[in-house]
Amino acid sequence: MSIIYKPCGMAREYSPYALNIYIGCSHGCKYCYAPHTLQRRGEEYFIKPEPRKDILKLLEKDLQKNVYTEQVLLSFVGDVYCDNTDGSQTTREVLKLLNAYKVPVAVLSKGGKKMLRDLDIFKEFGDRISVGTTLTFLDEEKSKLLEPNAALPEERLETLKILHENGIKTFASFEPTIEPEESLKLIKRTLADNSVDHYKIGKLNNFRREDKWQDWGKYLQDCVNLLRPTGKQVYYKFCLRKLAPEVELTDEEINPDEYIVKIKNKQLSIYD
Repeated sequence: MSIIYKPCGMAREYSPYALNIYIGCSHGCKYCYAPHTLQRRGEEYFIKPEPRKDILKLLEKDLQKNVYTEQVLLSFVGDVYCDNTDGSQTTREVLKLLNAYKVPVAVLSKGGKKMLRDLDIFKEFGDRISVGTTLTFLDEEKSKLLEPNAALPEERLETLKILHENGIKTFASFEPTIEPEESLKLIKRTLADNSVDHYKIGKLNNFRREDKWQDWGKYLQDCVNLLRPTGKQVYYKFCLRKLAPEVELTDEEINPDEYIVKIKNKQLSIYD
């Protein structure tokens, strides 16, 4: 069985492949779906995680056997730049392996400037990598309340800017959207900074029923009005689209694979 796997359901909208390096996360986000998915109590999941056993050996075995021409996301379970037991050294070694085998990669983290430890490796990937962060609140106190140990909003925004200025393709995940007005402020901020190449926009799901009284149709239309004139790459997740069928979207805005990282090499890929 490959350690790189094909996600399904809502996760599949983010990436055709994924790799989880750590099982557990120190960020302690109140809305996190992972404990429920893994059937673990919060105190068992919100820990200082260790790398998965033999992950580097298992990964190299996988890469020797399989060729990946579409992006592998790091990661759906745990944050590869949280406060883990090895200072994310395993993340670095995993990236080295993926780069050696020419695998396209997407990295999603709330670790802020911890991501910059591997800026040198990100650069080695060239156009085979996209690095992003989840943006929920511009308000620092709200972020501290629901994401107590993640990097604060300003640090995440600054990290995106640094990555972009260093030639790394960047993306921002607006899932969950908890308060639409906060997310819209963040979108405006990233547009002003010109720090994000690709936006993934969804909604809050199944958290204290706080998603039940938001006007998601208005939020989706507001996002379209902000982003479409800029020409930025945008994907709107199905969980948001289904609540606003009146909002007209382009084929590109509803295709989850339109802007993923791919290899377009005649020796490796079906895309040419």
